[in-house]
Amino acid sequence: MVSITEFQKCMNGEIFNGMEPEIHAMTVRTKRLVALLNAVDYDDHRRKEELMREIFGQVGHHVHIDCDFHCEYGRNIFIGDRVIINMNCTFVDNNRIDIGNNVLIASDVKIYSATHSTSARERIKRVPKEGVEWCNTFSRPIRIEDNVWIGGGTIILPGVTIGSGTTIGAGSVVTRSIPSNCVAVGNPCRVIRHLGAENQW
Repeated sequence: MVSITEFQKCMNGEIFNGMEPEIHAMTVRTKRLVALLNAVDYDDHRRKEELMREIFGQVGHHVHIDCDFHCEYGRNIFIGDRVIINMNCTFVDNNRIDIGNNVLIASDVKIYSATHSTSARERIKRVPKEGVEWCNTFSRPIRIEDNVWIGGGTIILPGVTIGSGTTIGAGSVVTRSIPSNCVAVGNPCRVIRHLGAENQW
């Protein structure tokens, strides 16, 4: 029987151990690179781009990430062209986070691909021999399509897709996928207005 790594479990949406050596090493490497990114002179665009290409799975052209930015693995974040990620954003990329072209992400946006069971018995795992406890974690991919604007302070939860041309109002909590060409706001986030197909750029 072929064994599966904890990282493969993570990407498959299964419960995984985030303290496993491969995952831990990946996390530490990324945290160090992100600290460097946040410390780079604001106008040193070349160094910023070099670091972004080290951190992310993919980064397109004309991408601006303001400080401070935080993420988990980095390699699970795929960014298209002409993307702005404003101040104090956090992407928990235990699973894949895809960001399309022409996307605006305002300040203080949080994107969480990781989650836990609401049952404490399922959430807390104990290893009797080692006396170690940690939270059972699993993850779901998140997709932000082209031409999306995400308002400040928005939280996007695991498994969500935001359709192309959509605007998410500030302070929203996006618990379910949102279709293309609409305005959606609130907690939980709901569509309040549909836009025509001409909304696409």
